[in-house]
Amino acid sequence: MKNILLIPSTLWRKAQVYSRKLWVRVLAMGLLSLVALGVTQLIEIFVPREMAGRLSGAAADRLLDIIASAMLSATIFSMTVMVSTYRSSASQWTPRVHQLIMQDTTTQKTLAAFIGAYLYALVAIILRETSVFGDEHALVIFWLTVLVLAYVVWSLVRWVLHLQTFGSLLHTTRQVEDITKRRFRERLTTPCLGANPLRDGVPDDAWAVESDQSGYVQHIYPEGLQAVAERYEVQIYLPKAIGAFIFLHEPLFWVKGDIPKDEDREECLSLMRGHVTIEDLRSYDQDPRFGLTVMGEIASKALSPGINDPGTAIDVITRVGRILSSYSDETISPEDQQEGPELDRLWVPPLMPGDLLDDGFGSLVRDGAQVFEVQHRLQATLAGLMQHPDSGLRDAAREFAEISLRRALQHMDFAHDRDRLLASVSDRLRLLVTEA
Repeated sequence: MKNILLIPSTLWRKAQVYSRKLWVRVLAMGLLSLVALGVTQLIEIFVPREMAGRLSGAAADRLLDIIASAMLSATIFSMTVMVSTYRSSASQWTPRVHQLIMQDTTTQKTLAAFIGAYLYALVAIILRETSVFGDEHALVIFWLTVLVLAYVVWSLVRWVLHLQTFGSLLHTTRQVEDITKRRFRERLTTPCLGANPLRDGVPDDAWAVESDQSGYVQHIYPEGLQAVAERYEVQIYLPKAIGAFIFLHEPLFWVKGDIPKDEDREECLSLMRGHVTIEDLRSYDQDPRFGLTVMGEIASKALSPGINDPGTAIDVITRVGRILSSYSDETISPEDQQEGPELDRLWVPPLMPGDLLDDGFGSLVRDGAQVFEVQHRLQATLAGLMQHPDSGLRDAAREFAEISLRRALQHMDFAHDRDRLLASVSDRLRLLVTEA
């Protein structure tokens, strides 16, 4: 069991998840500051005595006092700005974007730098007062404090520049688009997480492994599941894709193969459940569909009567279209057919183009059905996706364009807008809608 849980790829995935947490960066910076103070004791051994005595301890004390007094205020100020930005973004755009803003690397690095410098100064002052760092060895700690102060100033400048756009609509939509693009790129590099695409359902002779909790499937560690399947010589099928909601006692896995011993079966079930994370919220990790959903919510919120901002909806349509243009079917290419997927004992549901279009455009199609500018840009974007080399995306875009056009024509009261919208679509789509 321990060997499976310590697979390097699984540990790397988990490390990436924890690296985006604020407390991890703060803790790492605090430990680094303590290590730096310990290293000064080693460096002092190699400093000549006559050189070390050229600088008094009072010079280092003044710098330490400046850092200790300034960093506390800077940290409180930064926390206040961060919290206010979180709240305003959640109320103005969508609460789901709050998770992404909390993972903003510049904000986390700045807070970690301030708290780390504050801890460094406090510990150094204590060591100075207890004569651990005497005046005869103040040279090294002085120059180390200068480096810390320079890093703090650089972090402060970077933080001030970052605040110019932090939490704004443009910055937020760019963040959502960037992380969604990255997640799409990961899925294109390793289709179906490196496993087989689950398209035709599970075999009839497979037996179910029920979920022991309810929530959203946040993370799947496929390499670990492959190792479990190889150890017990079974095939594992995952009926729920990442981001799907699963209920208690609902099948989380389907397993094909026999495990004769009861103790081996229990260990196998425990290992499989340990490689799937279920939480109460969806996450951007491994889930490009969630990013599309958030972008759709931003556009829908912008179209609400209280905000009435069609320009934001148009911007989101363009961004979603740009993301979907990189879509490719998650199947094995003909040249790789002989080798097969890397994780050959695992089956994972692929991304379906119809679901992607619903995630990105579904809510704004409903809320912006009566706005000509929004529908015009949507039809233009869908027309571009109809030229995509993937046949599945072409067909899904064509069907979605027809449904969206029918909805828009029913909700638009002004006949001139309806005529303009019909004139902007292809002849084939116009005939499909008008003949019905």
